[in-house]
Amino acid sequence: MDALSTLLQQTQYLTKTQFFTLKTAGNWAYSITNKNMMYFYLVQSGSFCIKIGDVLRVAYAGDIIMIPNANKHICHARGHHGDNAKSLDKNISNYDQGTINFTKSSVLDAQLILIECQYDEDLFRPLILALPLILPEHEDMDISQFQAIGRAVSFMALEFEFNRLGRLAMINEWASIVMIECLRTYIEGLPETADNWLTVMIDPHLSKALRVMHESPNISWTTRDLAKEAGMSRSGFTQRFKDIVGIPPLTYLTDYRLRIAARRLRLQRSSIAQIGEMVGYSSHSTFSQAFKRVYEMSPSEYRKQQKDRN
Repeated sequence: MDALSTLLQQTQYLTKTQFFTLKTAGNWAYSITNKNMMYFYLVQSGSFCIKIGDVLRVAYAGDIIMIPNANKHICHARGHHGDNAKSLDKNISNYDQGTINFTKSSVLDAQLILIECQYDEDLFRPLILALPLILPEHEDMDISQFQAIGRAVSFMALEFEFNRLGRLAMINEWASIVMIECLRTYIEGLPETADNWLTVMIDPHLSKALRVMHESPNISWTTRDLAKEAGMSRSGFTQRFKDIVGIPPLTYLTDYRLRIAARRLRLQRSSIAQIGEMVGYSSHSTFSQAFKRVYEMSPSEYRKQQKDRN
């Protein structure tokens, strides 16, 4: 199994999916600033603009756009600059999977499907931060060459056309497929010299070590063990990993273990001792100390805090 697959298998990546049909005409504009959300836009007809900071993208009928990390993005009609955009933050929370009209006219400039998904921000943080603001990265990229996206678009369109049982679950599954296809297409297209730690996933040597770390975080890996998996000398492996990822391999492993532990604590399903063992800590005290160094509180305090928030 490859490094990306083992990373994604640690969690149900997208949850709490909501979806809406947006009907637009005239000089419309809206903004969304919801955090820890991933958005997908499927353009059914017409065209519109998406703006995130200084990045502007025009999307056309048949396109599907993924916004990995919501931040603040503005959508607006072509020819409009997005000034005085209406905030949809509260509106989306109040809508019940329906239609949002930005016009009373029956003649539309564009009709969009908006899919909003929540993701585990703590577990996915390094991956999300390494991605561009919008995927696919290039406006002129022909998504028809990516069969998974093309089929997902077709299936999503069917789900929106027919209100069948399990509709939301199906849309969530197809949104996950689009996300994975966008991720791997972006990663596979990275040049070897790219200043992006995700290139480690396609490195012929380092990716092997990354895979076993993701696959078996409970094993007491040493640098020598990981170098052997990569087929490199210990010094060569350590230096190359640090050059690409920015931190030594065992530091990456510790960070990854604790992010998995934090997720399991949030889920409230296993005992703290069990979670510690799952991520490679043989004693409760060792796990607690390591966790506290990163999260500034003990696992039990963290679990209680998360429970109180919910």
